[in-house]
Amino acid sequence: MPSVYSDADGIFLVKLARQTVEDYVKSQKKPEPPSETPAHLRKESGVFVTLNSLAGKYVSLRGCIGRPYPVEPLVEATIDSAVDAAVNDFRFGPVTSKELGSILVELSILTPPQKLTYSDPVELLDLVQIGRDGLIVGRGRQRGLLLPQVPVEYGWGVKEFLEHTCNKAGLPADMWMDRKIEFMSFQAEIFGEVEPRGKVVRDPQHPRM
Repeated sequence: MPSVYSDADGIFLVKLARQTVEDYVKSQKKPEPPSETPAHLRKESGVFVTLNSLAGKYVSLRGCIGRPYPVEPLVEATIDSAVDAAVNDFRFGPVTSKELGSILVELSILTPPQKLTYSDPVELLDLVQIGRDGLIVGRGRQRGLLLPQVPVEYGWGVKEFLEHTCNKAGLPADMWMDRKIEFMSFQAEIFGEVEPRGKVVRDPQHPRM
């Protein structure tokens, strides 16, 4: 997808997410949006902050929470998501001060999710593109979201991506074939640290354990 955000935007937001995690873990204080925040980063946007724990050259997930929909200014959503990824991801305990030097901060800026329309669920195998699309699946109150980089990192095909998105919602893997299921897709611009507290690049690549 065409880039909406510059490398400078990505560096600004990732460094803000890093500062937020450091400040909150150390002192339970959440920073205010910087006064020098560019106007376009104050517009509403969905965003996710991902924290990966680095061990050698491999990473493992340490926390990932965000706002899928554009209901909050991007700069504020980045701060709130960074706090949540550090201390409110129910899958993990809160990040501790001693971990901060081994955590990589990654940020995904989302396009507004769009409902996928199809007459037969099998069509999803052609509608969804690995590396381009993130997915949200829903049935009733059950919701599951996976970012576009996830299937790439794990080497999944489209069918596996659909299955794992269903699992994320607490649904059986084959539920993607159910006509009552609703899928939405979105794209993302991804920026992240090459090393903890280090250089920020677009589409960082880190092998998973």
